[in-house]
Amino acid sequence: MRLSDRIETIAVFRALQLGDMLCSIPAIRTLRQSFPHARITLIGLPWTGAWTKRFKYYFNDFIQFAGFPGLPESPYDLTRTLRFFRSMQRRSFDLLLQLHGNGTVVNPLLMLCGAKQYAGYYCEGNYCPDSTTFMPYPANTNPELLRHLQLMEFLGLPTQGTALKFPLLPQDYRDFNRLHLRLRRLYYVVVHPGARADARLWNPAHFARLGDLARDHGFDVVVTGVDTERDITAEVIRRMKHAPLDLTGRTSLGALGVLVKDARLVIANDTGISHLAYALRTPSVVISLSHDPERWTPLDTRLHTFIKCRGRDCLDESVAGMESHLAGRREVTEQTPP
Repeated sequence: MRLSDRIETIAVFRALQLGDMLCSIPAIRTLRQSFPHARITLIGLPWTGAWTKRFKYYFNDFIQFAGFPGLPESPYDLTRTLRFFRSMQRRSFDLLLQLHGNGTVVNPLLMLCGAKQYAGYYCEGNYCPDSTTFMPYPANTNPELLRHLQLMEFLGLPTQGTALKFPLLPQDYRDFNRLHLRLRRLYYVVVHPGARADARLWNPAHFARLGDLARDHGFDVVVTGVDTERDITAEVIRRMKHAPLDLTGRTSLGALGVLVKDARLVIANDTGISHLAYALRTPSVVISLSHDPERWTPLDTRLHTFIKCRGRDCLDESVAGMESHLAGRREVTEQTPP
């Protein structure tokens, strides 16, 4: 193993969004199995503060990343950033694992954190903190979760499978029950037409078409999205012949997880909810307009129809994928520990 055998405290840096976080879970599971008694701290965006409770098997603590120039995910504030570095230096982690990306921007800033040992990725031709514990960023290794497992193998840690997980907590069910929805388990389809990046947005008229077809097949239709996606969800709803249930802005992440778990099918862009469906083993039709769709393709292509749609219309393929899922039977499996 390339890492020290005296590791009691580990910090994992991954300040990204839902899909990115879920894709790192197999690697984090490997890390926990290799260091069962270590105290593992997640360094991430504010919303991932609850991640340590959801994934209590893996994480013991959370530190909010304070932002840095060149990293758009978190607003940068000099005073807050300096405070973050001072706090990290005081804690002096035995290992700081860089799972954020290729390291071009991140690696130099993490060296200010005062850890005893660092590991992660680096981009060839750029700064490499330690050639024994940093591997060249595997740009051609897809999908994303396999890239992180490749790093674990490079570090000499035996991997623990590729399954994604999203544990549902009692609070998630309480949040869901407060919505007072009259939905029958497995008799509704979730349509999620939004995405964080505009370049990933499929035609709202096509989402409306799939929603109406699901209704024609006898399924209720639920449209979901965050508050900032109201224009998109409203456009889909306006174009539908049959009025769906509109849950835009009404679900917590946990309640959305419960909704997805009990759905017959999820139809979405290549965004966070598609990975949520993957983690909860709910069938999905995912339309990807991304320039790198192979990075986010699910391993289980039987359960998840992933349509690479960049520069094409893809309605016929999406209809065929949806009807194939609705014509079959959904196998429901109970959740296992992460």
